[in-house]
Amino acid sequence: MPAIQPSTTFLRHPDQELFDGRVYARDHSPNLAEAEAVIAALEGASEARVFASGMAAITALFRAGGPGARILAQNAGYYQTLVFLRHEHGRGSLSAHFFDPDRPGDLAAQAEAFRPNLIFIETPANPLLQILDIAEAAAIAHRHGAELVVDSSMATPILTRPLELGADYVFHSATKGLNGHSDVLAGALVPAPNARLWEEVTHARVIGGAQLGAFEAWLLVRGMRTLALRVERACVNAARVAEFLITRAEVARVLWPGLPDHPGHDIAARQMRGGFGSVLSFRLRQGDTEDGRQRALRLAGGVRLIQRATSIGGVETLIEHRASVETANPIAPPDLLRLSVGIEDVADLISDLEQAFATFEAA
Repeated sequence: MPAIQPSTTFLRHPDQELFDGRVYARDHSPNLAEAEAVIAALEGASEARVFASGMAAITALFRAGGPGARILAQNAGYYQTLVFLRHEHGRGSLSAHFFDPDRPGDLAAQAEAFRPNLIFIETPANPLLQILDIAEAAAIAHRHGAELVVDSSMATPILTRPLELGADYVFHSATKGLNGHSDVLAGALVPAPNARLWEEVTHARVIGGAQLGAFEAWLLVRGMRTLALRVERACVNAARVAEFLITRAEVARVLWPGLPDHPGHDIAARQMRGGFGSVLSFRLRQGDTEDGRQRALRLAGGVRLIQRATSIGGVETLIEHRASVETANPIAPPDLLRLSVGIEDVADLISDLEQAFATFEAA
């Protein structure tokens, strides 16, 4: 097992030369270097940068282009990422424009009109599980002289390697699937060779102090040792849960790219290897006496094994009413519940959902 090296400063030789290239923990640390090496290898890259949180990582990239940055992003994805872009656009620190991932051709049309420096996509997207074609998005970006960044937090490198499909940067909320144990807050960025903003991203991490601590970096590496096994089991469980949900009369629609009727199923089958992810969302029908929101809240309140909490990609199964969390201008419909399926016995998960659905019949 690797050691935890908590030192914030490192010795020099009498002539002031460094022993191993390290000066100060904000610049370099052994545990962080190990975490970055593992993530880079997983993505097939030569290097990576790990940050103190996912938002610290992605905002460093968005800010790397300076005040003249023109960022084109999808209008449905992780809520806080969109909050940041709209806020910074409003204060003039960057220019943000949005495309609709549910409208075929809208990315190409908006890129032609807006002429961005950076295109940001998230696939699978949180919480509506849209699938975007990474190779197509990369071609569009490069045609307009832009770079493509892909939020691959839901897929993890086990299922998708965006750099191989033409992306210029891969972003991970490492808090989620990479760590997998809901005990580390971290983010990661991985560049393709010659990514234009990479030097500025590295500078922003150092000068802004967005460094991950030694113990957290050690925990992140510990979590990634079981990444492939966790993803495999969680994907199998998610498939079984999705198959169960589509049989329920109370469910209007299941959103999971592994289902053949999902609009992005064919694209996901091309660019996701070995599974379609562990996160799914589903929408509930309105009842005789309750609307969809009330029924969603009641179902989430009725589970016993599944936990009501925010996050995805952990070993435990979590359920969340996203519209309640997203507050102002929510992306999620009020009747939607998001499930992050873990690695428990899937029969127990389905049994828990069954007993929660039984509360509708008892009402």
